Amino acid sequence: MSLVFAGICSHAPGITGRKKMADPDDATSFYNAYHQMRDALEASKPDAMIVIAAEHFANFFMNNMPAYCIGMADSYSGPIEDPEWLGIQRTTIPGTPQLSRHIIQSVLQQVDTAYAEEWLFDHGISVPLHFLTPRYDLPIIPVNINCQGPPLTPLHRSWAFGAAVRQACDSVPQRVALIGTGGISHWPATPDSGKINEQWDRDFLERWVNNDRERLLDYSDEHIYHDAGQGGFEIRTFIAVAAAMKGAKGTLHYYRPIPIFAVGCTIATANLAIEA
Repeated sequence: MSLVFAGICSHAPGITGRKKMADPDDATSFYNAYHQMRDALEASKPDAMIVIAAEHFANFFMNNMPAYCIGMADSYSGPIEDPEWLGIQRTTIPGTPQLSRHIIQSVLQQVDTAYAEEWLFDHGISVPLHFLTPRYDLPIIPVNINCQGPPLTPLHRSWAFGAAVRQACDSVPQRVALIGTGGISHWPATPDSGKINEQWDRDFLERWVNNDRERLLDYSDEHIYHDAGQGGFEIRTFIAVAAAMKGAKGTLHYYRPIPIFAVGCTIATANLAIEA
């Protein structure tokens, strides 16, 4: 089998934690877009979902920071944050260790990756799962790309990693969905939190929906930091998904800068042919 669904979405903690503080139209329209993404995901009938996220020092810190890590546990727990603050209750999420092992072994043929048999989900994974798998009944394979602590993996290596994930998906009988989650421009945990560079975001998303590899990789970390903040480094997760799309283009279903959520809120999916 191969990839039956792929997409990207935002994961900022304010999306769920600050719902009551948001303009009702902002919250409702974005939540509706997330629900439509869930409907499309469920229609693809996946057996498991890979979630490529940016981990926020919940499991890894500067004393041990892999460029890439793939989960291989029977189950996972999250969110690690205070449930009242995040607006998501802590729960147990099923894993799929045998499939994870196969994915890891396949990816290792192309890109070095670490693996973990223990993983506490933070908002980077918990927020998307809250919307996309609210029953928590779909086995998850978590993936982390270091987007936090320099030296960061180069963008072209994120592309290579995504291509290796797709090759791994192509080699298994299961139906696999793939989600990349992060921010585009945002300045979390700084005095500029809530700042959003809409022009930069829309330009990046135009590159993503056209799966324009050359332009997606045409960023330096210095320019990303200047134009999109340290949160902009999370484009690595979106780039990995673009690579896994094997040239397929995408559709942008929703983008709106929502300062109270502290990110340009995004929902987009790949135009993949879904097998029955």
